[in-house]
Amino acid sequence: MMAFKNIHPTAIVDPKAELADDVTVGAFSIIGPDVKIDSGTRVGSHVVINGHTSIGKKNEVFQFSSLGEAPQDKKYKDEPTKLEIGDHNTIREFCTFNRGTVQDKGVTKIGDHNWIMAYVHIAHDCHVHNHTILANNSSLAGHVDMFDHAILGGFTLVHQFCKIGQHVITAVGSVVFKDIPPYVTASGYDANPHGINAEGLKRRGFSTESITNIKRAYKTLYRQSLTLEEAKQVLTQEALNAPELDILVAFLNQSTRGIIR
Repeated sequence: MMAFKNIHPTAIVDPKAELADDVTVGAFSIIGPDVKIDSGTRVGSHVVINGHTSIGKKNEVFQFSSLGEAPQDKKYKDEPTKLEIGDHNTIREFCTFNRGTVQDKGVTKIGDHNWIMAYVHIAHDCHVHNHTILANNSSLAGHVDMFDHAILGGFTLVHQFCKIGQHVITAVGSVVFKDIPPYVTASGYDANPHGINAEGLKRRGFSTESITNIKRAYKTLYRQSLTLEEAKQVLTQEALNAPELDILVAFLNQSTRGIIR
């Protein structure tokens, strides 16, 4: 049951909503009937949380965000799709996260420990994994997968169905139309590869040997004039002695839109 001392008197919380006792809801916020919010989460003022939305533990949602609203998809016909948000996420001002659609898995998912800055839009059926950063005004179109430790620079736009690999970083104002493989730094319109995210890997504890192996893999993929299939064959062999390349090989094998090159 709700602890009313944590709910501002001007907030509107539907009696059917399920909030842990210590959830805080700020002034003029609106919480719909199908919303579930777990312990330690703080919802700021003027936030609207709607639809079948579940929010985990110890998240902080800043003012003027809209979470769990209907997807911006003309095929949507009021199906009971979902938004699922994990634990320990920071969601800054004016963010918009939409529910999924039945044309996909029916759920938009945000994992744990993500830092999501102001004016970020996450569209229907996206899956943002863990420990990511989305800088101000970056946007994910529908059906985007963004994997662990990826970082999008401000105003980065990602086309629908794209995949953003682990440890990727994009520059400000990048426009992404194809998949970005793990470890790659990308920028531009269209986004192009510009080496690996070496500084980010160092900060995350990758060894000098691992970073050297990743640099060599980058050259195989981008600097040896190989076709993608030829590069995948070489990388598969290199990964036998360099386990940090496993996620790169797996990503390339799962890519459906093609990769930036």
